[in-house]
Amino acid sequence: MSEPRSKARPRHRRSRTALAVGVPLALTAAGTLAYGTDLGVLGSTAQEASAAAPAWAADTADGFASVNALGQNGTYGGRDGKTVTVKTLAELEKYATATEPYVIVVAGTITMNPVGKEIKVKSDKTIVGAGTSGHIVGGGFFLGQGVHNVIIRNLTIRDAYQGVWNDKDHDFDAIQMDGAHHVWIDHNDLRHMADGLIDVRKDSTNVTVSWNRLSDNNKTFGIGWTENVKTDITIHHNWIRETEQRNPSTDNAAHAHLYNNFLEDAPGTGIKSSYGNYSRGATKMVLENSLFQGVKNPVIKDSGAAVVQRGNSFSGTSGRNESGGTAFDPKAYYPYTLDKATDLPSILKSGAGPRASIGTTAAASTRAAAATTLTVAKDGSGQYTTVQAAVNAVPANNPSRVVIAVKPGTYRELVKVPSNKPHVTIQGTGGSRKDTTIVYNNASGTPKPGGGTYGTGGSATVAVEADDFQARNLTISNDFDEKANQQLSGHQAVALRTAADKVFLDGIIVSGDQDTLLLDTASKDRLGRVYVGNSYVIGNVDFIFGRATAVVDRSVITLKKRWNGTSAGYITAPSTAANRKGILIANSTVNGDVSAGSFYLGRPWHAGGDASLDPQTTVRNTSLSSAVKSTPWTDMSGFSWKDDRFAEYKNSGAGAGPANSNRPHLTDAQAANQEVADWLAGWAPSAS
Repeated sequence: MSEPRSKARPRHRRSRTALAVGVPLALTAAGTLAYGTDLGVLGSTAQEASAAAPAWAADTADGFASVNALGQNGTYGGRDGKTVTVKTLAELEKYATATEPYVIVVAGTITMNPVGKEIKVKSDKTIVGAGTSGHIVGGGFFLGQGVHNVIIRNLTIRDAYQGVWNDKDHDFDAIQMDGAHHVWIDHNDLRHMADGLIDVRKDSTNVTVSWNRLSDNNKTFGIGWTENVKTDITIHHNWIRETEQRNPSTDNAAHAHLYNNFLEDAPGTGIKSSYGNYSRGATKMVLENSLFQGVKNPVIKDSGAAVVQRGNSFSGTSGRNESGGTAFDPKAYYPYTLDKATDLPSILKSGAGPRASIGTTAAASTRAAAATTLTVAKDGSGQYTTVQAAVNAVPANNPSRVVIAVKPGTYRELVKVPSNKPHVTIQGTGGSRKDTTIVYNNASGTPKPGGGTYGTGGSATVAVEADDFQARNLTISNDFDEKANQQLSGHQAVALRTAADKVFLDGIIVSGDQDTLLLDTASKDRLGRVYVGNSYVIGNVDFIFGRATAVVDRSVITLKKRWNGTSAGYITAPSTAANRKGILIANSTVNGDVSAGSFYLGRPWHAGGDASLDPQTTVRNTSLSSAVKSTPWTDMSGFSWKDDRFAEYKNSGAGAGPANSNRPHLTDAQAANQEVADWLAGWAPSAS
């Protein structure tokens, strides 16, 4: 959160300001008033308002599209935006090219005009067919430089063919990427196009292509067109049939993992295969448990390329079938489970392509690990080398606890636990909470790949959106260097963001400067209880903040100086909804190497200028150092703390003081209703 604005806004109690439409809730919580950020509010339409987000809109990619890279934490498309239903080309293009996130449901056949048109999709989009009715005819989609976090799913894209195969005058693809990243192409039917069905070009990376039917074409799937060796791509469970070449052709890919694909060239058809999987240039390819049936030259490679084959099956093939060189271990990047190659015809003929009801197929459901304990170690001695890879391995909608045991070390990465993965524990295995550290250095004003900035909510090193989450015996830090980045606008740098209910933070260190610990809820009308126990929270400006019902109990709150050596700050900035409980600090200690009388206990954050909020902080039975001001509460952005809920009860130490008009204390009767149990409302946090 930012420093107070010099221009105050008048207080209007209980008037309402609508939340931004089409903006992730975490970013909406980082509202325009306190953060000085224009979120680009989009007006609502009847179509937008009528469409509810279906369950599958929360699905996330597997494979290399799930791997954290380039500032993007996995691939989840437009999940954080509105869901809209489109039936016309104009509607599809409007939402696909918008800057806001959207889940775009294609309900019917949309014909491209002119033929060959490729809609220029922007970041943070899910484009999905409604059942099997979503057809794109005579064109497709283009994802340009820096476009990221895109899902194209459950669509039929077809019929741009103009009468001549390999027609350079009509270079019409179904899906083309030039420099995009984090893209998931899943359960589509792509066929009969004028050029390629899928082109992954110009250093596009972190792409997963899964469960598609690719057919009736000359060029199926081209990867590369660059001298750089950067592309990371996963291609699995695709049925490729009646295609001549590029099945796929993979040029200069750093990591190409192909598994459980079925390549079929049936006799008596007009299209004949010239080759199957081709490893070109300096590509490193791992090819596993795939089935090649009737394909000519099923596997070929250049002299400088690598192909490691394992478990593949060949029936009626002829010509080159090559392997050699060293590649990589895909399981060092993400979990996966192999089906038998001989089972693929039945699995893919029934499971690939658009489905009447999108969901996880029976075979696909085995992709995620089902273990109750997953181990992470930087040195490769665990199941995974990154924390996010282990999170990705947790089955969607897992019914019971999964413990991610993280061995000592410093893990410089972004970690996100999505809302469809509850009951996750991330636990350091060292002798001290200092032994295991998850750290990154994004700030609100840090530029994102592809444009824009992260915003406060998006800057979090660890983001938790799943209920019943636990973290223990580790450090979560944001080490953004304010001094070295004075040119950036927005120095808020979150270490840990929670937007869930029943979050238990036990024996951890959360460290940062401005906006260290964001305790939020999934939405303004949702309860989000957080219990922080036996922990350290370190920061200087608004460093415990948000709208959650949060308890900091038996913990140490450490105040630190600003980047320029000055002492000034605010411990809490609650953004509590009316009729909910806010932040309770109990049985704890406030200390730190800062000047006396330099820190406020808190100030009211009315996110987005929302006057209907009723921020609350209570500090009770806590030792306060001399750093705490004698008038410990202050106004924020034109909202008076006296109109909200700020109080103390039986604090001690040099920073404690008697009750007065500027320092309200609870009565014994009031304090009896502001105990830890009142905040937790029937939830009893326990280690599990």
